[in-house]
Amino acid sequence: MSGERFKMHDTKRNTTLRQKGGRILRAFALPGMAALCAMAVGLASPVAAHADGAEIIGRWMTKDHDGVFEISQCGQEVCGRLAGLRYTTDMPRDKRGEPECNLPMLNGFTPDPETKGHWNGHVTDPDTGHVYHAKLWVSQSGDLKLRGFVAVPLFGETETWTRYTGDIGPACKLP
Repeated sequence: MSGERFKMHDTKRNTTLRQKGGRILRAFALPGMAALCAMAVGLASPVAAHADGAEIIGRWMTKDHDGVFEISQCGQEVCGRLAGLRYTTDMPRDKRGEPECNLPMLNGFTPDPETKGHWNGHVTDPDTGHVYHAKLWVSQSGDLKLRGFVAVPLFGETETWTRYTGDIGPACKLP
């Protein structure tokens, strides 16, 4: 499908997540899919470098420039919410019918004990409520890298996001 951004197959539920239109994640059934597919989700925001290499705090624009995520410290973990969307009609809504504006989608990110500057956590699909594994890190060029996956990172895909410094209008609407 054209316009797809994220794609990941959940073999337990036989669904694939895809980015399409003004929505950040959507689920579609793919009967007969035997192998794991990949998902890429990118998010984060600018942050001062810490001793452990965490530079992911701040606002990040998705690859297709239709969403902005705000990453922040949440206690001992790092979390992220959808802070801005590009949409033309009504605000997109999650599976419960709640607006996606400020929806927490990145949760439980903690430093990776094996790779300095990398963070392990989870990403939530707002349409289904399913939770998937993810890794975040900032590349040498200063872009945010997000790798989403079902079982192991090998069966995933990485997406690149850029820092966002622009404004976000009322109801999370991007200009």
